[in-house]
Amino acid sequence: MARKPAVDPDMSVDEMMRRWPMTIRVMIRHRMLCVGCPFGTLHTVADACREHEISEEDFVLELEAAMAG
Repeated sequence: MARKPAVDPDMSVDEMMRRWPMTIRVMIRHRMLCVGCPFGTLHTVADACREHEISEEDFVLELEAAMAG
């Protein structure tokens, strides 16, 4: 059975950063200016990956690694 990722790509980046503040470092490492962006409440993780031309699958894995400590 496949494991469902903790980060839902359809979750807003604002919600993700509020729930898991440790993910902010991953955003900054990728030079994603989502931190404090007014679109953070509207853009999903998938939207942000598309906008910044980042692999969604790899990005979610990085986020989950940050969340795990």
